[in-house]
Amino acid sequence: MRQKKTPPPIAKTVRDRIEAGGERIWRLADFKNMPLTAVAQALSRLFRLGIIQRLGKGLYYKPRQTAFGPSKPNLSQLRSLPISGKGIFPAGCAAANLLGFTTQHPAQLEVATNGLSLPRLIVGKKTIIHTRRPPSWQELSHKEAALLDFLRQKGSSSELSPKETVNKLLKHFHEAGRFKHLLQIAITEPPRVRALLGAIGQQLGYSEKQLSGLRKSLNPLSRFDFGLLIALKYARQWQSKEHKP
Repeated sequence: MRQKKTPPPIAKTVRDRIEAGGERIWRLADFKNMPLTAVAQALSRLFRLGIIQRLGKGLYYKPRQTAFGPSKPNLSQLRSLPISGKGIFPAGCAAANLLGFTTQHPAQLEVATNGLSLPRLIVGKKTIIHTRRPPSWQELSHKEAALLDFLRQKGSSSELSPKETVNKLLKHFHEAGRFKHLLQIAITEPPRVRALLGAIGQQLGYSEKQLSGLRKSLNPLSRFDFGLLIALKYARQWQSKEHKP
């Protein structure tokens, strides 16, 4: 009777795959259908042997030899890696730039995430990270997340006049399905953002009935600083503070 062939040990499989892969970045997720603990141990052993470099928790790099020594990982490749359970979204000036409110490219990148943190190796050591965005942000496109961030910042990154800022903002919300989608997750946003969405919705022509959920979610005694977005036509009806020049 022919005996079944015994599969090679996990450590050998991991090493063979890494050796055959050449220069590249490796994560635990790259070894699907294999015991994670055994894979982690194999990667740690290869690191101790000097075959791979450890970049961070669960993140390794197989270099190639050059005339100047071992190669370095490509930063753009690192930053394109998916981070399990976490989204990375534009924030601050980067969000305003994406939406066309500014032409500036800040020296210090600013991002937002629905996680508690982001690996500095991936987003950069000097990057400003805004954490704890609602889980609902995972459902957003980068442009939708940028719009919500722009509202959170009261339009402060805009280089345009208040009137021009509002006109451009409304154009973004006029795009098919955008306002309705953000209206569905609006309850997870801070009160000021909900008030701004209400003022935007009313200016877009949505009825009081359609905006009733937003209206009911706000404390009627609260007043919100709309910043540059005070130029919205119905700002006062959505509890904006008095504008002081």
